Formats: sequence, C-alpha cells, structure tokens
Amino acid sequence: MLEPTAMLLARADGSPASTSFKPGSLGANDPFDRLIAYAGVDGMAAGVVRAGGRISVEEYPFSETIVVHAGAVTLRSQAQTLRLNPGESAVIARGTALEIDAQPASLWAFCADTQSVEANQPGLTALPAPTLLAPSAAPDEEILLSPAPQCRSHNLFVEQATNLRIGIWDSTPYTRKSRPHKLHELMHLLEGSVTLQLADGTELIVGTGDTVFVPLEAPCAWKSSVYVRKVYVVR
Repeated sequence: MLEPTAMLLARADGSPASTSFKPGSLGANDPFDRLIAYAGVDGMAAGVVRAGGRISVEEYPFSETIVVHAGAVTLRSQAQTLRLNPGESAVIARGTALEIDAQPASLWAFCADTQSVEANQPGLTALPAPTLLAPSAAPDEEILLSPAPQCRSHNLFVEQATNLRIGIWDSTPYTRKSRPHKLHELMHLLEGSVTLQLADGTELIVGTGDTVFVPLEAPCAWKSSVYVRKVYVVR
C-alpha cells in the first residue's frame, strides 16, 4: 500500500499539476464526471472537475467545497445565488436542492465528504478571502524549528455529524518538522507561499492561488518565509 502524500490539485497559472488523477465519480448520485486524486475508505475525496453547462440536483449527495480555477460557476439554491470566479470558493452542504451553471471549460478543485449521515444542513456557504479572523492555536512547540507563529482562523461551515470544518486561516512565517498530518486537509492559498517537504524529501511549493490536498497521516513538513492566508477544509 502506497504511503499517503500531499498532492497538488490545481495551479493558479493553469499549468498542469504533476498529480495522478483517475477519471470516475464519487457514487451513483454524483452529478459530475471527475478527475479524482484521492478517495479514502473513510469517505474523504479530492480532485478536480472540468465541466460546462447547467446541472440540476434535487438533493446534493455530499458536503463539498469547490475552488474555481478557470471559467465561472454559479450555484443557485432556494435561498441564495453564488457566482464564483477564479480564486473564489464555496461549500455545498449535503441535501441542498441546487442548480449549477458553469461556463464552458470551467475547472474547479473539490474536496468532498461522501459519508452517509442522518441529519443534513442544506445550503450554500461562501468562503470570502477578507473574512474576519480570531486568534487560534499555533503548531505544537515540540515540532517547531522556528519561533512560534501568530495564527488566526474562523470556521465558516461546520458539519457536526462528520466533524467537517471549513473556513479561513492565516499565519506569520514559521518552519516545523515533518510529522504525519493529523487530519485530511484541503488548502487553497489566498496569499503567500509555503514549501511542503514530503516523505521522500522532495519539496512541493504551493503559491498564491494554488490548491493542494494533504491526506490524513501523510508525512509533511512546513516552511513559510512570508505571511500565509488560506481556505482550509479539515476533517
């Protein structure tokens, strides 16, 4: 069995990601043909979708975050309409009655929780970059290779049934040792740049506008020399 590793899903400049994707779907009710980078037995999945046109879904089957990288995607629920341009992101909660209108050749990265849960929280949640943040915990002192950073965050979407948390985080620069990642995490960098060192010693540079997925237990070190602000999806 291959060791889990961080995987780049999409670059801001549109250049191809080196990640291996497999075409497929996330289940019988999945409205999209996807390019899947990761699909865990615990129901967490990540990858990209290339699509255009209009799709209607009576009950969206997953709780899913999308980050638009090309084109534009409009999400319409009974309560609201969100238009997402490149660099913008939103959460579609499971159970949402939804119309999706994508410009031709649109591309978005996704992170979906496909577990079956009894209680749904239908709706759409925008993830705006200028979200007001509050102080949050820094990395554990024993793994830091630099002074402790100042970190802030804000959960914009929480699904209690699955402990899925989605929001905005920022931090001053810091460096930490490699350790197995404690959670599944999608990161979309809104500002700054970070170097992730993988288990084999190779470095993955994630810049502003890039989207990366780090699976649970994937060995990963972090080095940032500038301020970083990101969208996160963790479970």
